[in-house]
Amino acid sequence: MSTADTHLHPGLNLHHHEDLHHNRTGTIIFGFWVFLMSDLIFFGLMFAVYITMIGATAGGPGPRELFDFTSLGLQTAALLISSLTAGMASLALKYDQGRARLVGWLIVTLVLGLGFLTLEVRDFMSMIEKGGGPTRSGYLSAFFGLVPLHGMHVAMGCLWLVVLLIQMTLYGLVTPIKTRLMRFALFWHFLDLIWVGIFSIVYFGGWIYG
Repeated sequence: MSTADTHLHPGLNLHHHEDLHHNRTGTIIFGFWVFLMSDLIFFGLMFAVYITMIGATAGGPGPRELFDFTSLGLQTAALLISSLTAGMASLALKYDQGRARLVGWLIVTLVLGLGFLTLEVRDFMSMIEKGGGPTRSGYLSAFFGLVPLHGMHVAMGCLWLVVLLIQMTLYGLVTPIKTRLMRFALFWHFLDLIWVGIFSIVYFGGWIYG
């Protein structure tokens, strides 16, 4: 393996095997980065809509009446810890620490993701019971356009992880599954970053300025 090959895809090399240094692996990962950046633009537009709608409650309930920061704190902890466990899974894959450890970290990530979704759905139902449904005001329409969009991404990430676990059971850690695990990790960390923005701008910012 040449020095040039070693530096083709810094940070992406899992083992010293030629198949993982092939240009195709780097192309796939680069394409996935492009997808994430396009998704980031879409989220940015939804954030912009939300910001313009803060205060447009039309006499209905606002952030101070609707948000439960205890639940939001638990959601934040679950998602941030899941980012840590996803990172530990990536390290287990990178340094060949065994499939059992890799699967263990992935299962913990999945459980934390599902816990986040459970708390979030409960909060949405509580908001609707308080008269804070998406059709009540422009503010709530913007809220339910942005926050559940992130929740749908988390749900799709959980489904993706279940499929990966099944594929690992059936086929083992073959190269295509390794690259899918790498893309999943990027996707999951991306969702955590988006959640930091949601917590800071939507919830905390809405509570201050709403």
